[in-house]
Amino acid sequence: MKKIVALAALAALAACSKPAETPAAETSAAPETAAAVAGPVAADGKPSVGSFKITAQDGKVYTEVVKADGTYESTGPDGKVETGTWEQKTANLYCGTKTGEKERCNEEKVENGIWTSKDPDGKVATVERIG
Repeated sequence: MKKIVALAALAALAACSKPAETPAAETSAAPETAAAVAGPVAADGKPSVGSFKITAQDGKVYTEVVKADGTYESTGPDGKVETGTWEQKTANLYCGTKTGEKERCNEEKVENGIWTSKDPDGKVATVERIG
């Protein structure tokens, strides 16, 4: 939303200085903006898909790859790979279903630049986007 407002302000400023080119610039910028926010959005305001470093409350580090096809792979500190499906219900509610288990949803937020994810048991992990 902030990007859209900033883009609108920039387009308005450009309209004042280049009236002949403004419609083309606004038209070409609109699809890019829509594409940038299309799909599920994570707590950091970016797409839910990607690679993440998860540091559990106990200090163990996991690497999670969240894929556009709705699946994920999580590699633990011991190299064990866990798979399942995911759904970003809101920017602050990420749900995952380990293969063969029930769905579990984590409450996520970013405060003071730190992204946290709290599981249903109350355990808090930090999340860092790495790709």
